Amino acid sequence: MSQQHKNPFDDETIAFYVLINARRQYSLWPEFAAIPAGWQVEFGPEKRASCLEYVEREWQEMRPASLQRSTH
Repeated sequence: MSQQHKNPFDDETIAFYVLINARRQYSLWPEFAAIPAGWQVEFGPEKRASCLEYVEREWQEMRPASLQRSTH
């Protein structure tokens, strides 16, 4: 695939943010793109691999926060 048709979400050469929303869901987001409404930066900017490691470490509960039971 040519560089001009490469999906920026798969590009290992650019920096990414890890975003989080009010439902405690995570997303990788290219640094060059505007942050979507309802999301905030949780980590980064860093290499894509570092952001993926962060998400794998932090996002243990895949259900949205509104569906998670309190353990307290």
